[in-house]
Amino acid sequence: MKITGYRSLTTYHEWGRPIGDVNYAHEGTRTPVSLLVVETDTGLEGVGVGPHPDVDRVFHAVAGEDPRSVVALYDRMCDHVFKFGHQGFTAGAIGALDMALWDIKAKAAGEPLWRLLGGRDRFVPGYASALDMHLGDEELAGLHARFVERGFRAVKLKGGRLVADDLRRLRLLRDVYAANSADPGLMLDANEAWHRSQAVRHISRIERELDLTWVEEPVRRWDAAGLAAVRGSVTAGVASGENLTGLEQFVPLLDADALDVVQTGWGWGTTFSLRVSLAAHARGLPVSPVGFTPAVAAAATAMPNMLTIEVQDLGWPVGLVADMEVADGGYVLGDAPGNGFSLDTASLDEAGRTPVTLVGNHARPPRASLHVSPEDWPRPRGHVDASA
Repeated sequence: MKITGYRSLTTYHEWGRPIGDVNYAHEGTRTPVSLLVVETDTGLEGVGVGPHPDVDRVFHAVAGEDPRSVVALYDRMCDHVFKFGHQGFTAGAIGALDMALWDIKAKAAGEPLWRLLGGRDRFVPGYASALDMHLGDEELAGLHARFVERGFRAVKLKGGRLVADDLRRLRLLRDVYAANSADPGLMLDANEAWHRSQAVRHISRIERELDLTWVEEPVRRWDAAGLAAVRGSVTAGVASGENLTGLEQFVPLLDADALDVVQTGWGWGTTFSLRVSLAAHARGLPVSPVGFTPAVAAAATAMPNMLTIEVQDLGWPVGLVADMEVADGGYVLGDAPGNGFSLDTASLDEAGRTPVTLVGNHARPPRASLHVSPEDWPRPRGHVDASA
């Protein structure tokens, strides 16, 4: 079997709500989704998900190769771009290709990927995370009531600007999730909004009233000393790692004992997620995949230290058919051969006629973390008053 080509497709995810975090507010309710289909000379195809504008730079490393050699091909792709590094969109292209190659390998074996990787249980426990920074309180409660109906007992709130807002909204979520747990897990994601003393003050004020399971990305992703300082000053666990694209980027954080929960981003691929899990396991740390995690849910079943997986929504991108369901507070994976994704061509054709662009996504505001009071930090474009 040989890899002969690829094609890129574009669809969108309909969230039915505005999404964002402390850094950005997306205008509208739809976000674009990129799909990468890898073709072979046998007719088998594999589906990968994620932005991949650099795919032409990377594809030469796998063209003509046997897709079943996926682990070796992952390293070959990284070697192919070593001069400029496997980061950003280049890492995304490697990740999307890696997902598609694992899909082909599992289809060729006639097995679901979770089984091929050695997973024993098709259920992947998760927590609710709805990119909900810019929802009013009533919308926030209504949205998370839907996650409660699916059995979730833990939730992560986007926050990090006003302590009073975070406290009020965490209390609200605690009460919503009390329907499923006497002590729901509460997490707060600051998306690198603070420097270390801001982080400690903000978290400490919340901890006077509430117990936080973890605080996510309290300082910049590479700040090993800052993450360690925060970890040593609060009772909440510290989680980070989703934006790191190479194992070497985790080493300073692990050496500094800076993390309680090691996170891996979905877009960097199956092979990378499994390697991050093992690196964390060697340090006695749990791992938690983050983002559009249906793409790495199969890998999560084979992680010996998988704690919980982020679930951002209860639906799927248009035209992407998922052989899994959200139930019992996590993902329940199916038995179809492959990674669990298939394509609805008619829906994708229709989606392709509906251009969707990101407005303000993932742009760090001017003077982020460089403010004395929260009011000194301009609100992201598209922000609404969360207390409304």
